[in-house]
Amino acid sequence: MGSTAVALRALGHRITGSDANVYPPMSTVLEQADIAVTKGYAAENLPPGADVYVVGNTISRGNEELEALLERKWPYSSMADLLGREVIQGKRSFVVTGTHGKTTTTTMLAWLFEQAGRAPGFLIGGVPENFDTGARFNHSPHFVIEGDEYDTAFFDKRSKFLHYRPECAILNNIEFDHADIFENLEAILKSFRQLLNTVPRNGLVLMNGDDPNCLGLKEKCPAPVTTVGTGAGCDAHLVITEAAPEHTRFELNGVPFLLPMIGEFNVRNAAMCVCAARFGGLSDEEIRAGLEAFRGVRRRQTVRGEKNGVTVIDDFGHHPTALKATLAGFRQRYPGRRLWAVFEPRSNTSRRNVLQPQLIEALSTADGAVVAAVNDAGKVPLEERLDPEKVSLAVTAAGTPCFHEPDVTAIVERLRQETTSGDVLIIFSNGGFDGIHDKLLAAL
Repeated sequence: MGSTAVALRALGHRITGSDANVYPPMSTVLEQADIAVTKGYAAENLPPGADVYVVGNTISRGNEELEALLERKWPYSSMADLLGREVIQGKRSFVVTGTHGKTTTTTMLAWLFEQAGRAPGFLIGGVPENFDTGARFNHSPHFVIEGDEYDTAFFDKRSKFLHYRPECAILNNIEFDHADIFENLEAILKSFRQLLNTVPRNGLVLMNGDDPNCLGLKEKCPAPVTTVGTGAGCDAHLVITEAAPEHTRFELNGVPFLLPMIGEFNVRNAAMCVCAARFGGLSDEEIRAGLEAFRGVRRRQTVRGEKNGVTVIDDFGHHPTALKATLAGFRQRYPGRRLWAVFEPRSNTSRRNVLQPQLIEALSTADGAVVAAVNDAGKVPLEERLDPEKVSLAVTAAGTPCFHEPDVTAIVERLRQETTSGDVLIIFSNGGFDGIHDKLLAAL
């Protein structure tokens, strides 16, 4: 929503908005774009005479601002529908989907086109380091968008990506997530089947050839499919040839590339981008130049500072698979150093116990861990709620010292006592986490 607002503002439109909470980095981006944001929802926030009122997918009936909008009979739309009709229609749409890696892959693919002089339009669910903004709407024939499987709006419960008209769809991976709206994995797979059913016969589906959930969609896909992965049977066969602290070299069907990032998961993202960029008309030479100049996404493995030999890192990870993969990547970057995972259960899935065993397994791969209290716990029924105390005890029993602390002050004090020079603290949260990064650096 924030990136869409900034892109529309750049076209000359006047934009205002409301949100329950506003925090960096997006709050800073909105302020720099001269977009007024009101904290909290109220009927008086609605400016009369707007051309359209865009309702975000977290807004539900009973919201005071939404109720006023409906009562006044003013024109409203979902963000996804607005994008499909006003921005994407008629373009070569590259839609990046999957449980993990969407933001990084979308940013990387958009950058490959940008570096090659194609000046693509794009919409990224984060703050990219290679661009000044997370979205750009222009007249380029190429449009790259992060395709989220989350629902569209209170009046449209389909996945947002069904509005995005893909010519090329990327399926990074599929796991159970969004436990607040999907009953089970099959419900998620149904949405992905619907997405593939919108790809034209002259389009392309790039599918993770190592993911059984993705491969299960291949047979009935009406569009051409290319499988990408490390398995011998993949159409685009991926091999990592060097894993250094600051970069990774890999080959795709024997063709070499260098990525200035760490971790197998980022290499998989890059392999998808190579295939999509080729489909979009880029040469391997253009792709190599783009990859080597890629700088990533803010809040994805972002070093926030170092004090007394302790490094503090910010990461958006909130699903157990993402935590485990990120920790494995940091083993590559920081060999021989102690890795601490500091986790805030904040997303709708991570606040629930549906993936509690997987979270225990992921945190056990760190050298030390801290689990915060469940954010806004009252909104999750007790019988469905994650139990941080049980998680910490289970992780400790598995051999990794793990602590559950009730608030950020206690977490900071615990880590101040437990850490020593050389340690790396990775803060996993998809929210502001009460400014823990700066508080840690000050305490250290």
